[in-house]
Amino acid sequence: MSDDERGYVLYRCRPEWSDINPIPQEEGPTSVVQIAYSEKFKDVYDYFRAILAKGEKSERALELTARAISFNPANYTVWQFRREILRALDKDVAEEMKYLSMIITEQQKNYQVWHHRRALIEGSKDASQELKFTSKIINHDQKNYHAWQHRQWVIKEFNQWENELEYVDRLLTIDLRNNSAWNQRYFVIKHTTGFTDEVLNNEIEYTMNKIDKAFHNESAWNYLRGILQDRGLNWSEHVKTRVDLWRNENIKSSQFLAFVLSMIEEELKTGDCENVEEKICEAEELCEQLCKVDTVRRKYWSFVVQRLQKHLQ
Repeated sequence: MSDDERGYVLYRCRPEWSDINPIPQEEGPTSVVQIAYSEKFKDVYDYFRAILAKGEKSERALELTARAISFNPANYTVWQFRREILRALDKDVAEEMKYLSMIITEQQKNYQVWHHRRALIEGSKDASQELKFTSKIINHDQKNYHAWQHRQWVIKEFNQWENELEYVDRLLTIDLRNNSAWNQRYFVIKHTTGFTDEVLNNEIEYTMNKIDKAFHNESAWNYLRGILQDRGLNWSEHVKTRVDLWRNENIKSSQFLAFVLSMIEEELKTGDCENVEEKICEAEELCEQLCKVDTVRRKYWSFVVQRLQKHLQ
């Protein structure tokens, strides 16, 4: 909704609104750093407060909420009252979704617009366009938390799991560092097949192949840690074999070295290592390498060395 500066008429000057007494914003007796609202903004919100207090649910009230949203799309109260008006007037949800889609395109990280969309779908029970819509938003910003959160809710609420892994795989093919796509992969598997031994082995292979393409990709390493957290980092012989191969290649990735260190710490904690002193020496060497390649966390790796030495006491 764009204003024609020459033709725009303030609500207080519109005959059809003459029956409403606008309610100005209460600033308090000693307001500090008062916001310099524009004349149009104050006019719109003064009338919005009036119809809100009156509880008027009419076409003109609906139009006023649209005007208020154009000035401040993040105003929760306006969106809530708009929903009440839509229900009272039995308005076409499809039309409202079109209006909302235009706003979300411009306000992609606005909590209120996504909440409004979810509320509309909860009422209509029609989520047929949501995966397509969220995909469009994600194409603009691969890591848009709001779009991903909405997509997950839709998939889970309306059982739209089919083809989601393929969608995620396409995103990871484009950008294998897309942490949001890795998170979505975990979400889908957890709520569908679950991480059975067969699924887990397939995911291990998938992830390690991605790691092979970018050893410094923290997203893939975090995913590998995540899928192994219940069974342990040393559960898979395939992982241990690949790790040994990478170590022989003298890989200096901080993510890789930290993963190997975690494997050793796990062995020490569970008591699965035969020579504790040898393992601690190995871990200390890894910490020394990490101090060189991960200088930001150098003090942390030094602390890990001290922690490891307690095993010898």
